[in-house]
Amino acid sequence: MNITLLHYSVPPIVGGVESVLAHQADLMAAAGHTVAVVAARGEPWSEHVALRRAPLADSRHPEVLAVKAELDDGLVTDRFAALRAATAEQLRPLVAGSDVLIAHNVCSLAKNLALTAALAELYAEPDFPRLLLWHHDLAWTTPRYRAELHDGQPWNLLRWTWPGATHVVVSQLRRRELAALTGVQAEEIAVVPNGVDLPAFYKFEPATARLLDATGVAAAAPILLLPVRVTRRKNIEFALRTLAALRRHLPDAMLVVTGPLGAHNPANAAYLDELRTLRAELGLEQAAVFLAELSDAYLPDAVIADFYRLADALFLPSFEEGFGIPLLEAALSRMPVFCSAVEPLPELGGDDVHYFDPHGDPAAVAALVAGHLQQSPRYRFGVRARTAYTWEQVFRLSIAPLLEQTITRRHATASEGEMPQ
Repeated sequence: MNITLLHYSVPPIVGGVESVLAHQADLMAAAGHTVAVVAARGEPWSEHVALRRAPLADSRHPEVLAVKAELDDGLVTDRFAALRAATAEQLRPLVAGSDVLIAHNVCSLAKNLALTAALAELYAEPDFPRLLLWHHDLAWTTPRYRAELHDGQPWNLLRWTWPGATHVVVSQLRRRELAALTGVQAEEIAVVPNGVDLPAFYKFEPATARLLDATGVAAAAPILLLPVRVTRRKNIEFALRTLAALRRHLPDAMLVVTGPLGAHNPANAAYLDELRTLRAELGLEQAAVFLAELSDAYLPDAVIADFYRLADALFLPSFEEGFGIPLLEAALSRMPVFCSAVEPLPELGGDDVHYFDPHGDPAAVAALVAGHLQQSPRYRFGVRARTAYTWEQVFRLSIAPLLEQTITRRHATASEGEMPQ
């Protein structure tokens, strides 16, 4: 699919819409689409996304600002008509050949009404692309924009139905507002949330990102972290049995064992084989991850710290510990700790840690973990943010299907509807 996105500017211009547009363009390109962005300001950021400059699309172009000053006073002059015509001529070749044009806020705000009017003019042409209007903000429903608006054209374009276009908003609030404003049925307006860039937010190391891609750990709920070497005194088999029981409460739970084989005991290789066998017997091949199986290289502290930031709980079932540094690292990462009641861990964790018998019943420990997490708003909200609102999930669940629906629907243009007066 040949997709063009339109906005006043793109990164590195700082703005919420600019960031959203860039993420969307990158994901569309990664999905195999041919992607271009039409904007006035900004710089190319990816070899996979073409930047086509349209100077008159700017919200700060001198002529745009001069015309806006007239419009803000309620004056529609020949200067506006000339700017609209020039903008249309500038846009026409830049969007030609596109299957879908996605206009971000262009038909929502009065930042450049000549651009909005030019788009309406082009939309009436029979070979115009499918039009997808992405509304982040709505001038007509926002008090701070009211002084910029007047009845009649071109301001009424910001509350027009745009017949045949696909309308997208970012929240249920915007859906209700847009439906009331334009008369478009609410069920005809798609709601696509914004997302978060998990690797960028957490500043993941490249090695961390590769490990997460290989394992799918980021989609787990909860993620239990066991940051130890593979050695018998760490009682990793208890962690596997607890995970199996926990998945009866929380089916998407995963366990990550970060360490390599213990360096000073050759029997540790046999121990890892035993753990693999137990993992298979418990049906945990996709749920229990030994990073030692994925990387022969030593994982630096920065990578381990990444997993602390990502995980939902520390799980430490050791038979023996000399101090218990993972408890302190978990505390600094503000995650709950579930660990053995073996000295000196209670000395370190005090009353702020959940303890269990490392020789006890894994099902009982699983119930302890599940009970705490299920009662924690912080955990529940964190999981929703991590699993439902990453850009990858937003694209897979919402944007990709929307593009397919847009391209397959009957091609309609503004010529089928009456232009607002």
